[in-house]
Amino acid sequence: MIDFLNYLINGALVGLLYALIAMGFVVIYRASKVFNIAQGELVVFGGFMVWWMIVQAGLPMAVGIPLAFVAAIAFGLAIEKIFFSRLVGESVFSMVMVTIGLLILIRGLVLVLFGPAVRPFPIIFPLKPIILGDILIPRSLLFGGLITIATGLGLSWFFNATRTGLRMTAVAEDHQVALSLGISVKRSIAFAWALGATLSTLGAIIFLSGKSLNFLASDIGLAALPVALLAGFESIAGVLLAGLIVGIVQGLVTAYVDPAVGGAVGSVFPFLIMLAILFIRPTGMFGWKTIERV
Repeated sequence: MIDFLNYLINGALVGLLYALIAMGFVVIYRASKVFNIAQGELVVFGGFMVWWMIVQAGLPMAVGIPLAFVAAIAFGLAIEKIFFSRLVGESVFSMVMVTIGLLILIRGLVLVLFGPAVRPFPIIFPLKPIILGDILIPRSLLFGGLITIATGLGLSWFFNATRTGLRMTAVAEDHQVALSLGISVKRSIAFAWALGATLSTLGAIIFLSGKSLNFLASDIGLAALPVALLAGFESIAGVLLAGLIVGIVQGLVTAYVDPAVGGAVGSVFPFLIMLAILFIRPTGMFGWKTIERV
């Protein structure tokens, strides 16, 4: 029973980490209708900014981490300015193809600037786990889970209750209609990319604290993809629930099924859940249904 609780709790916390990364997908999609395939690369870039500020530049964490967020935000704004400001009103397919090129570009940029070497990431959260009887809880995942819940609730309120958030939602619905209403499409998309880069850097801090960093850390973006698709790309609060589902299922399958079959079923199972849900409800559990009149 203790083992089951360990797997359950740690799976839920890992799922909340996935949810934080998935929020980057949702924020950018909800504000611009862009499915950002390069979200994992933004996590890596944010991680390298934190590493460079603290380890390479020797700045204290209280200074280095905020500067890393500033650098990540500037990078997100630069991406929007260079690539997406010219695509206002273009098809969704065009924007998706640009994000594929962006994935390759960011990965190449990281390799050129920092190389392929594995580097020790700063210890942001204490490595000693929290021990409750026989239950071990990693501090980074626990603090990260609390941060994720607070972030998700805050973003949900922002998009549903503030004028700026509602304007960004209108931009995602139709660029031309938003322009006709006097809404600045470029400004909304730029804000979405800055916010997505911020979430990616926050996810990098939680995911990499005390671990190793190289360009392969971008795989966390692929792991978070089932969470975003399962929730639906419009629901911030739904991402939290989807993250818990994916994390718990993956943890239990990894613990109990993988040893029995001798394979990595746990890493594949979230995608199977995602496909099953999307087959029944293509918009995800909490995605908006689109009604078109012809």
